[in-house]
Amino acid sequence: MNWLQEAFFVPTAIQAILVIAVVSAIGLSIGRIKIFGISLGITFVFFAGIVAGHSGIVVNQDILTFIQNFGLIIFVYTLGLQVGPSFFSSFKREGLTLNLLAIGVVVLGLLLVLIFYWTTDVSLPNLMGIFLGAVTNTPALGAAQQALLQIDPDDIKGATDMASACAVAYPMGVIGVILAIIVMKKLSKEADDSPKEQKMPKPNVTEFQVINPAIFNKSIKDIMRLTGKHFVISRIWRNGRLTIPASDTILKEGDHLLVISVKADVENIKLLFGEQEDVDWNKEDIDWNAIDSHLVSRRIVVTRGKINGVRLGTLRLRNLYGINITRVNRAGIDLLASPKLRLQMGDRLTIVGEATAVNNVGKILGDEVKRLTMPNLFAIFLGLFLGVILGILPINIPGMSIPIKLGIAGGPIIVGILMGTFGPRLRVTTYTTQSANLMMRQFGIVVYLAGLGIASGVHFFDTVFQADGLVWIGIGFVLTMLPIIITGFAASLLLKVDYAQNIGMLCGSMANPMALNYANTTVDGDEPSVSYATVYPLSMFLRVITAQLMILLFV
Repeated sequence: MNWLQEAFFVPTAIQAILVIAVVSAIGLSIGRIKIFGISLGITFVFFAGIVAGHSGIVVNQDILTFIQNFGLIIFVYTLGLQVGPSFFSSFKREGLTLNLLAIGVVVLGLLLVLIFYWTTDVSLPNLMGIFLGAVTNTPALGAAQQALLQIDPDDIKGATDMASACAVAYPMGVIGVILAIIVMKKLSKEADDSPKEQKMPKPNVTEFQVINPAIFNKSIKDIMRLTGKHFVISRIWRNGRLTIPASDTILKEGDHLLVISVKADVENIKLLFGEQEDVDWNKEDIDWNAIDSHLVSRRIVVTRGKINGVRLGTLRLRNLYGINITRVNRAGIDLLASPKLRLQMGDRLTIVGEATAVNNVGKILGDEVKRLTMPNLFAIFLGLFLGVILGILPINIPGMSIPIKLGIAGGPIIVGILMGTFGPRLRVTTYTTQSANLMMRQFGIVVYLAGLGIASGVHFFDTVFQADGLVWIGIGFVLTMLPIIITGFAASLLLKVDYAQNIGMLCGSMANPMALNYANTTVDGDEPSVSYATVYPLSMFLRVITAQLMILLFV
């Protein structure tokens, strides 16, 4: 059995793979266990690695560094690809308020770090480790470690101590956010058990009758100019006959219209047309094909590369083929079919029209689902290359002795966001299925956490079981609780943000999906998840960048 012992304990490339695989498998298995309904999930991979490192398992340092770095790069880049399409749009409407509040959480935390740095004997690298554990953000920990090694490449111990400090504060970071949610639920006047109206701007189908004389004998194009609200007229009933309207269709008195809009605009549209019919067209069991008789309603998938990034209006599908696009589904979210909407690979368009016309539109858009299962590896490797190049690019800032580098965490996440946002406009196909993106992200972060834990395990328990360890736990608790309590109550009392949105924003600003799972159990509906997704991209970006800046500016 000497061969097996050598495989696990003699530092080689094969041994590194075996150890990472075992640590990851054990950590993921333990991560499924819930205590009081709470689990740390994949974070247990980190602690499994710490135990392995503490038990005397030594992995070749160069190989371990490569595994950590490559895992982190894959994670942050694919994360950027995922959040890119919604990154800039999240600053619109009430999303702007939520993002400003999330920025407040980040800034308050950094100010507290500086206060502890100036008033205690804890070093800034260790304080940053505690802080990043308190906000449960291991990708930002990788960025901070890279910045520390950029200043002093030989300070390996400083980087591992930072990881140990993060591990000490991490459990309280998860529990602290949940405790803050409990406190806010008890004290918030708006936190009750009644269902909340969904505020997600998803399409709503309403039937109207034209009785407003001001729009009689006017075209749909002219009527659209009378209001600032956007809507789509998908069908017209006139004298018992159903038709698909075009932009030049003339509306007559008594026409019945089926209109797709956001729910908040229904009252304004009612004023425009005159009367709303009491029919629920939003039920899931409606057989649209049976209602339309000679028309068909199909969902067509964009799989043709030439359509990627093209504005819907420029295709002129309604005028050329006499069809109507009622909605666009992107990554599970229904969007209004606006002429300015840029189509992306994987978009699913609901199209109504005659069977022949719908089939012809399907050929234009692609509608070959099998093509979506093929990974677009070119965009992945191009993004990784550009991300690393951006990460190692020295940026000179006046007043600083050494140039700043975004690092292997900051560079790839910026490129990922830009690729996810602007890739389709440049005709670069960045589409990956949700499962493929999640697989790559999870693989990257698990490998990173396993390597980080093994590297940190040697000195972890020596660090924790001393007087400073208890101090670190206390500091971590303050860094978790104080920013979210202050921001949460300011949002509720001053800005009148409702409870469901508030707790979702707080979970997103802390990048804490475990706390989000708990938050969703305290309300009806998915508003916490929507708020979480709204602030998560910017919060993650700021955590990664500011973690490096704190080290570069104050160490």
